[in-house]
Amino acid sequence: MGVEIDKKTRMTQQRRVILEEIRRNNNHPAADEIYERVRKRLPRISLGTVYRNLDVLCELGEIQRLELSGAMKRYDGIPKKHYHIRCVGCGRVDDAPIAPLNELEDDLYGTTVYEIIGHNLEFTGLCPHCSRQQSLQQAAS
Repeated sequence: MGVEIDKKTRMTQQRRVILEEIRRNNNHPAADEIYERVRKRLPRISLGTVYRNLDVLCELGEIQRLELSGAMKRYDGIPKKHYHIRCVGCGRVDDAPIAPLNELEDDLYGTTVYEIIGHNLEFTGLCPHCSRQQSLQQAAS
């Protein structure tokens, strides 16, 4: 069992390349996007290997898995707690420029029987591109 833990926590070349690709431009890619990018650098890597290493990187606290409503799982190279904005037009995900609202969790202590372990807050809207497209469509109508 100790061998498995050591094997999982080692920063292998594959994990390093996956991490670099996720952090390259902070666009919150899905696993298949990460796979396509990594494959350009490591042509023999499999999709299964990418998925396994994404899980390990999440467990190590190097990245976070985003499970946003209405969207496939995405990955974020910034592991600290922060919020996101998702475009309902194209699915683009960006970081929301506000500090985490930790007092929300504090307010729940003592008012519920649940053990609070965290919270998710997702904003939705239209990215600049989709907003322009919508404006152009409305103007043409």
